[in-house]
Amino acid sequence: MSPRHLALAVGLAAVWGYNFVVMQIGLRHFPPLEYAGIRFALAAFPALLFAGRPGVAWRWVLGVAATLGVGQFGLLLVGMRAGMPAGLTSLVLQVQALFTVVFAVTLLGERLTARRVLGLVVAFAGLAIVAVDFGVSGPFGAFLLCVAAAAAWGLGNVIQRHAAPPDSLRFMIWVSAFSAPPLLLLSLLLEGPLVLTSPPEGWLSLVYVAFISTLGGFGVWGWLLRRYDASIVAPYTLLVPVFGMSSAVLITGEPLSWARVLAAVLIVSGVLYAGTQPRRPAASAPSSGSSDEAAERDPADRGK
Repeated sequence: MSPRHLALAVGLAAVWGYNFVVMQIGLRHFPPLEYAGIRFALAAFPALLFAGRPGVAWRWVLGVAATLGVGQFGLLLVGMRAGMPAGLTSLVLQVQALFTVVFAVTLLGERLTARRVLGLVVAFAGLAIVAVDFGVSGPFGAFLLCVAAAAAWGLGNVIQRHAAPPDSLRFMIWVSAFSAPPLLLLSLLLEGPLVLTSPPEGWLSLVYVAFISTLGGFGVWGWLLRRYDASIVAPYTLLVPVFGMSSAVLITGEPLSWARVLAAVLIVSGVLYAGTQPRRPAASAPSSGSSDEAAERDPADRGK
C-alpha cells in the first residue's frame, strides 16, 4: 500500500474501534435488532433518493446486505446484548480477517504468499495474548454469536470484492436499504414493538454508527477492496481492537495491562508486515506523469 492508503486503512480501524463503545452505549436504550435496523435505515434514507443505481447486479447488493448487514451486525449486536463486553467484542470480531483470507483464497483464487502468512501469524499471536488476558467472561453463546458475525463479515468482504462496485458509497447506501427491512421485521417478531423513545445519548450513538461508521467506514473499506486483494486489506482490521481497547480505557476506565500492550505491538507489526510489499528497485524512471500519479498507480496494479 502507498503511505496515503495505509494511513486511510489505519484511520478506518480507529473509527471502527471506537464504534464498539458507541454501540454499547446505544444498546442501553434500544433492542439489538432494532438498533441495527434503525442504523441502516438512517444510512439509507434520504441518501438513497440521490444515490442512483448501485452499478452492480442486484444479487451482489442482496448478498452483501445478507452477510454484512443482517448477518454481521445482527449477530454482533445480539451477542453484545447477551453479555459480550465492547473490548472483548472488538477482539473476537477480528477473526473476520482469517475468514476473509480463507474465503478469498478458496472462492476467488487469490494468492496466499509466505509474507502474508507470517504477518497474520504474528498478528494472531497478539490476538491470542489479548484473549488470554481478557478471558471469555461473557456467556459462551454470546461468544459464538460474535464468531459467527466475524464469519459473515469475511464472506461479505469476498462478495463485495467480487462485485467490485464502481462507487463504494453508493453501493453501501443500497446495502443499507436492503438490510434495514429484514432487521426491523426480525425485531418486531423477536423483540416486540419498536422502541422509539430514547434519550439523546441513544440517538447520537445511532448517528455515529449510521453516518460515520457505516456510510463513511464501509465506503472507504469498499474503495480499498477495489484497489487491493481482500487478503491484503483485511489484516488492517486487526488494528480495530487496539483502538477499541484504547477507547475503552479512556471512556470507561478499563485497565490496560502489559500483556495487552505486548499484544498491540504484535498486532500492529503483523498487520503492517502482511499488508506491505518488499521494496524493489525500479527498472526505469517513468517517462511521463507526476511521481504522485505513479505512486497512485503502482500499488493498485500490484494489488489486482
